[in-house]
Amino acid sequence: MVDGVVFDLDGVIVDSEPVWEEVRRAYVAEHGGSWQDDTQRRLMGMSTGEWARYLSDELGVRRSADQVAAEVVEEMARRYAARVPVIDGAVDVVRRMAARWPLGLASSSPTRLIAAALAATDLTDAFRSTLSTEETERGKPAPDVYLSVARRLGLDPTRCVAVEDSSNGVRSAAAAGMTVVAVPHGAYPLDPDARRLAVTVLESIDELTPEVVDRLG
Repeated sequence: MVDGVVFDLDGVIVDSEPVWEEVRRAYVAEHGGSWQDDTQRRLMGMSTGEWARYLSDELGVRRSADQVAAEVVEEMARRYAARVPVIDGAVDVVRRMAARWPLGLASSSPTRLIAAALAATDLTDAFRSTLSTEETERGKPAPDVYLSVARRLGLDPTRCVAVEDSSNGVRSAAAAGMTVVAVPHGAYPLDPDARRLAVTVLESIDELTPEVVDRLG
């Protein structure tokens, strides 16, 4: 039996990974850093503090980690104020799931951006628990955020289904003991080890139905 479903936000409900890449890539260039071929893949799933330190310490950005975090998040908030790039079908999928199971949200986005995205999609009330990795000790691929959301929902994580798009997200949910449904972004394919951790891989979020989740249980 499945007792609950826990969604990621970026790349699952909101098509924000390309926006994050555009904003952070421009920021690195503006402040003297050097963006690497594998940078975006490495950053996906990191908490705010982790990716800010990575830009400052590893990519050579001439700003402190605190400055990096504040300035990049401010630019993302400005982008969200103009338009939140909702993935087609995602809102309906979340509502269908919420009619059957308690939902949680386990996101690497800052709390401020989670709130903005959920308000823009009118999904704030669909989730019984939402948590940013800003509030956990470690970001993804560590299991902290998924374990914390399950605990807040009062559920055994091994009886939860997680919906993820990124390799680090899949690793995080699997490490928490959850059954993982992967919906990878076309521009950011799963690493082979992460694909093996996913119980099923869907082409798009609208393929996720209550019947699919029931079969996983």
